[in-house]
Amino acid sequence: MSEQPWTIESIRDALGNPALAQRFLGEINRAPAHELLQVFAKWERIAKDTMGAVQRGREMAAAEARGEDPTVDWDDATDRVLADADRIRSRGAA
Repeated sequence: MSEQPWTIESIRDALGNPALAQRFLGEINRAPAHELLQVFAKWERIAKDTMGAVQRGREMAAAEARGEDPTVDWDDATDRVLADADRIRSRGAA
């Protein structure tokens, strides 16, 4: 999709999920003229992120099918997440 400009139709198709596509169409159809570009850009980003996630999933499935561990290069973020949670709790957040 990177070589072709995004359209309402291509965004709808890239979203994949019918409910999500319907939500996009509803938002783009109800947007006032001065907000159309902002709404379009928001959904273009969501479509790109969705397509990227699908591609990563396919690559992981292919790696797994070859007997490889697709998570071998992943960083374990557990310690960072726990430290962030402790820091947030220490500030009194619920």
